[in-house]
Amino acid sequence: MEFDKESQEYKEAKARVDELRGFWSHFVVYLIVNAGLLIINLITSPHQLWFYWPLIGWGIGLFAHGFHVFGAQRIMGKDWEERKIKKYMERKTK
Repeated sequence: MEFDKESQEYKEAKARVDELRGFWSHFVVYLIVNAGLLIINLITSPHQLWFYWPLIGWGIGLFAHGFHVFGAQRIMGKDWEERKIKKYMERKTK
């Protein structure tokens, strides 16, 4: 099936797929790097655990990235925007 790659719908779908790919790539790298840090920590200094600091810090960034990709669309997506515009337009006409 061929799609018109110049259409707005195609461009929006492609942008969404790129967002999803970016998040899942970020997630996989997060898991691999933090597993590596855990192993390094347990081998070099098992009595002094530090691996969780980068895990937490990067986890906050990963959460924000996930919220942007998955949560923000639902909370403040097009439907929300259209409802707010309609609400403000109704206020102006009263």
